[in-house]
Amino acid sequence: MDLDFTSAELHRYSRHILLENVGAEGQARLRAASVLIVGAGGLGSPLALYLAAAGVGRIGLVDHDALELSNLQRQVAHTTARIGRNKAESAAEALAALNPEVRVETHARRMDAEAARDLIPRYDIICDGTDNFATRFLLGDACHLLGRPLVSAAVLRFEGQLSVFRSHLGAPHPCHRCLHPEPPPEGEVQTCGEAGVLGAVTGVMGTLQATEVLKLILDIGETLDGRLLLWDALDARFRTIRLKRDPGCALCGDAATIREFGA
Repeated sequence: MDLDFTSAELHRYSRHILLENVGAEGQARLRAASVLIVGAGGLGSPLALYLAAAGVGRIGLVDHDALELSNLQRQVAHTTARIGRNKAESAAEALAALNPEVRVETHARRMDAEAARDLIPRYDIICDGTDNFATRFLLGDACHLLGRPLVSAAVLRFEGQLSVFRSHLGAPHPCHRCLHPEPPPEGEVQTCGEAGVLGAVTGVMGTLQATEVLKLILDIGETLDGRLLLWDALDARFRTIRLKRDPGCALCGDAATIREFGA
């Protein structure tokens, strides 16, 4: 582990280094880590900003969308002046301004099976900040089959949920399909663009997502692997549900049938 820090790094990360569970070695772990964030929107914005501020050495941003005015109510990595630009590139500009020590890689492309095969193996941890079930299931399957942990969050209206999936490690770790065996029928579940979302809810869930990523890198605390965190903002109430590996799961079960993703 390279513990050689510049004076600027020591100053920038001093509050981390003071922490008993982080220290210089933990900060070096952060600097050596790589994280891929799929979706540079409401969840991806606070997630990316906090990972960059923390000094995660290499951050990949995947998003094919262009920034719109309606995004700015919650997607805080962007600015009005950057409307019309690709979201991954816009967010990268914000991260560079926040922490030029961090290497940011932009992938202005749709996260499909080809992109998953190309990008996921390049990074240590994968984060799902998307707003559609097709991409969530693709990432869940791909991370299991390609051997990467997945930190997945979702929001709608005034509610959010968050979990960590490390089913590639084997039992007893559940996978995404242990929670949702199949995607819901198209049109059955509304998106934020259809049902709305309170902007600050994405900020809370994206920040919690960043916290789980940092815990994974630092190997501290108890992550949400095997648990689902649910938050109701209107009731100001958090609930945690235990997730168990399903022995009959098509992806990670004892007789798994899913051997490929995005087919």
